[in-house]
Amino acid sequence: MVIDLVDRARGALVGLAVGDALGSPTEGKSPEFIQRQWGRVTDFLSEAQAGTDDTEYALFSAGLLLRYGRGLTMEQAAQAWREQIISAANEYKGAGFSEILTINNLRRSLQPPQSGQHLHCWSDGLAMRVAPYGVVAAGDPRSAAQLAAIDGAVSHAGEGIYGGCAVAAAVAVAMRGATWQETITAAQAVIPSDSWTARAIAQGAAIGAASAEVWSALPLLYEKIVCAYYHWADLAPEAVGLAFGILAAARGQFREAVLGGVNIGRDADTIAAICGAITGAIAGEKQIPRQWAARITTAKGHCIKTVKDMNISATAEKLARLAPTERAIT
Repeated sequence: MVIDLVDRARGALVGLAVGDALGSPTEGKSPEFIQRQWGRVTDFLSEAQAGTDDTEYALFSAGLLLRYGRGLTMEQAAQAWREQIISAANEYKGAGFSEILTINNLRRSLQPPQSGQHLHCWSDGLAMRVAPYGVVAAGDPRSAAQLAAIDGAVSHAGEGIYGGCAVAAAVAVAMRGATWQETITAAQAVIPSDSWTARAIAQGAAIGAASAEVWSALPLLYEKIVCAYYHWADLAPEAVGLAFGILAAARGQFREAVLGGVNIGRDADTIAAICGAITGAIAGEKQIPRQWAARITTAKGHCIKTVKDMNISATAEKLARLAPTERAIT
C-alpha cells in the first residue's frame, strides 16, 4: 500500500479542527439537552462556528515541532509558553483550567515537570493538542508518546499526560496505514495498563465494538464512562475513553466518529477533535466532507495570538516533511 503522508497529515490536523468547530456548541451539554435543543446535530449550526482553543493549541504544538523538530525538550516547550502564550503581547484570553494554572506556575518561575503539577493536571488539555506529534512520528507510536509527554510535562501530570500519549500514539500508527483497531491497541500500549485512562479506553472500545453503529453506542458510553457527578467535563480519561469508544463504534469512519463526539456532549469539542484527528489520519483529508473542511482553513488567534492566520493544511504539510520517510508500525 502506498502511503501519502501529506494527505494523512492534512487529514489529522484538518480533522481535528473540523471536530473542534463542530463540537463547540455542544461543549458542556448533556445528550438530553442536545436532543431537546437541536435533535441530532449533523452539521454546523451557525456561520460563526470556528476552531477553539483545541485547534490553536494543536497549532502551537505544531509550531514547537517546526522550530525544534523531534528533538524538542521540556525547557524549550516551557519557554515557548512564556514567549507566545503568557507574554504581554498575546493578551491571553484563557482556555481550560489546566492552562490557567500552568500559566500561574510558569509565572512563579516553576519549570516542567513542576509547572504541570496542579489541581487540574488530569484535564484533556494535552490530549486535544497532540496530533502534530503523531504526524511527525508517523509509524512510531512510542516516539509520538514521548514527544507528547515532553510537551505535556509543562501543563499536565499523571492521567492528563497518559491521555495525550494515547492520542499521539493512535495518530502515529494511523499515519502509516493502521486500522482503527490497531490505533486503539497502539494507544493502550504506551500508557500504564493500571491507569484510569487505560481502563476507560478499554471499556469504551469494548462498548463501541459491540455496537451496531455510533448512535446506539452513545447512551451506554455516556452511562459507563462519564463522571456525571463531577462538575467539569474536561477529564482526560473520560474524554479519551469516550473518543476511542466512538472511534470503535464508527469503525474508524470520519463523519460518523466526529458526529458521535459532537452529540455525546461533555467536552464535545475535544472529543470530536480527537476523533477527527485519528480518523483523519486513517483515511486522509479526502474523507473529510469538503463543505466542512472549507469552513476551517486558518486559526482565528482568539486564544493564542501567534497562531492567528496559520493555515492548517499548510502546517500539516510541513509537519509531514519531518516524518521518517520509511517506518514500520511498531
